[in-house]
Amino acid sequence: MTSKTSYEVTDGVAVLRLDDGKANAVGHDTLAAIDAALHDAEQGAGALVITGREGRFSAGFDLSVIGEGPHAARDLVAAGARTATRIYGAQIPVVAACNGHALAFGAIMLLSSDVRIGADLEAKIGLIEVSIGMPLPIFAIELARDRLSPRHFTAATTLATAYSPHGAAEAGYLDEVVAADELHDVAMQRATGLAAHVRRTAFGLTRRTARQKTIDHILSTLDDDLASFGVLD
Repeated sequence: MTSKTSYEVTDGVAVLRLDDGKANAVGHDTLAAIDAALHDAEQGAGALVITGREGRFSAGFDLSVIGEGPHAARDLVAAGARTATRIYGAQIPVVAACNGHALAFGAIMLLSSDVRIGADLEAKIGLIEVSIGMPLPIFAIELARDRLSPRHFTAATTLATAYSPHGAAEAGYLDEVVAADELHDVAMQRATGLAAHVRRTAFGLTRRTARQKTIDHILSTLDDDLASFGVLD
């Protein structure tokens, strides 16, 4: 099915809408689209909104790629880690508008974003890797450690808990939950307000102070951390 993923800038706010017509599984093409949107938004917008399709923010990494073998799995996960750190270290505020299910890398995108708004509907949000036989890599652990409530950290990571949107707000995946038909408008209001309020140079310097150490740790340990990824029993 042809991807309907789109990017546009309206009144100084960039919007990246992920839509593969299915579950919004993340492969190399999706990661490239996110990276390109970040680059363009940093050049020509004051904030970026990342959203999905109705009922689906993202189901995580494309398992058809993971299933191609250890090398393909490592390449995709490593590319995802780099994209997550790009979101986490973006030079403009990033708002995630979570339309529904956000699992595995979908949850990581929430952890990487600055403001996370979820739709109030039946959905599962969380790092479910352990429940499907995959260890959480360092980059996911570090983003979870930074953004999740310490009270929920073990349940969310080691125990692979999947939360409802309201549970995800309590755990720290989301900042607020709104009616599904209000999600886009609320996300745009938050992004427009941030674009007007935040001064880019001060934001970038503060971002570096707050997050660069974590980003450097993730990237410097990435290859060793993923050396055995995809070859576990």
